[in-house]
Amino acid sequence: MITRRLAGAALVVAALAGTSATPVSAAQPPAGLPQQGIQSVTAITQVHTYGQKVDAVAVEYSAPVNPRELDLDTFTVSDSIYNFRYNPIDDLGVRADRTITRVYTNDMIALNPYGRSTPGRYVIVELAPTDAGGNTVIAEGRYVKVNPDQPTQVMQNEDVYARPGGGIGRGRVLSEASSTAHALTGQSVDLLVDDFAYETFVQGGTVLPYAYHLPDDYHPQRDYPLVVILPGHGMGWNGTNTGVQVAADIPATAWLQPEWTGAGEDVIVLAPQNQRVGAAAEAALMVALVENFMGRFSVDSERVYASTVSYGSTLAWQTLATEPGQFTAVLLTGGFRVSADQAARIAAHPTPIWITHGTNDHLLPVAFARDSAVLLRDAYVAAGVAPSVAADIIRYTEYGNNAFTEPDYHAAYGPTYEDASILRWLLAQEG
Repeated sequence: MITRRLAGAALVVAALAGTSATPVSAAQPPAGLPQQGIQSVTAITQVHTYGQKVDAVAVEYSAPVNPRELDLDTFTVSDSIYNFRYNPIDDLGVRADRTITRVYTNDMIALNPYGRSTPGRYVIVELAPTDAGGNTVIAEGRYVKVNPDQPTQVMQNEDVYARPGGGIGRGRVLSEASSTAHALTGQSVDLLVDDFAYETFVQGGTVLPYAYHLPDDYHPQRDYPLVVILPGHGMGWNGTNTGVQVAADIPATAWLQPEWTGAGEDVIVLAPQNQRVGAAAEAALMVALVENFMGRFSVDSERVYASTVSYGSTLAWQTLATEPGQFTAVLLTGGFRVSADQAARIAAHPTPIWITHGTNDHLLPVAFARDSAVLLRDAYVAAGVAPSVAADIIRYTEYGNNAFTEPDYHAAYGPTYEDASILRWLLAQEG
């Protein structure tokens, strides 16, 4: 989502294993391309647990490339080491080389899950997602957005040759080795993020941008579970960062991937991006959006779930307290404390809730989560729920530092979403 849409029909996303797209051959270059040198450099991104990264670059040449002359040393790819979760924005200018894991040819800007070469004029250079560099999301004051000027650069260290006629020899030189650093050109291919639709909902003069994804085989005669993603404060809308709630971390795109959910069930995902004007007003607008959305699409009203990150918890608590039955169950990660009044009102319509938090959360103390679990269980029992049942439907998991694959201990959604059993639990709840 460095930019979300492709520039032309020749640039087609062939997806990773488990998704699909209709390939369009790009073996013949458009008329007028210069015959020498790199023609374009396109980023291919993927959303990992802690956000979107450049996972590969597609380097375009004027003719199909000889894959036998390519190796891991043919290119150097460098990028900023900046990560908005840890680094000051000044580090956006600090660069490091990425680790190249595979190099192969393709006839489109796409990854091959097996890393095999297909005759084509694009060279796909895959990169290690564990590298520090390549994050696409940047801070913009208290908010974040996808960088519109991603600093990824490619240098071609060795000559690149054309695919030889008859498969004999090297072929002619398409591009000579050079120390020139080539910046990205055009729009990126953003896997899964590009598959979301991006729209706005307006009520009372307030604009609520949102993203949503329907299953590939969506049919209006079939009911689907709906997962509503309520993002953190920085992913709220500030007027220029539409759509970042899908790219900044895993909760939105995870539901599109059975390898994350541990289930093969199709799910509709809705990710609103409220303006940060206060939980009560935001929750009311979000509920209006959800109801409007359910009127447009085939949603199972007995299976409407919320999954929150940080600040998004405030919208969940407010909705559970004021709109009983709106959510079938809630997964609340790294969030704020529920108030005693909210807990009592929620208990009047007991809802399954799973709360997760990092022991050493540096932004929201772990006491917020511990207190919330106790307040809710006590309120449920006071409302007539058996203690054993209250303990089961108000679940609490606390993560030590070793549970986090990146050292942001506020981001409890990380270990939460990496545990598919929790996501399966959410989908198993029914109204």
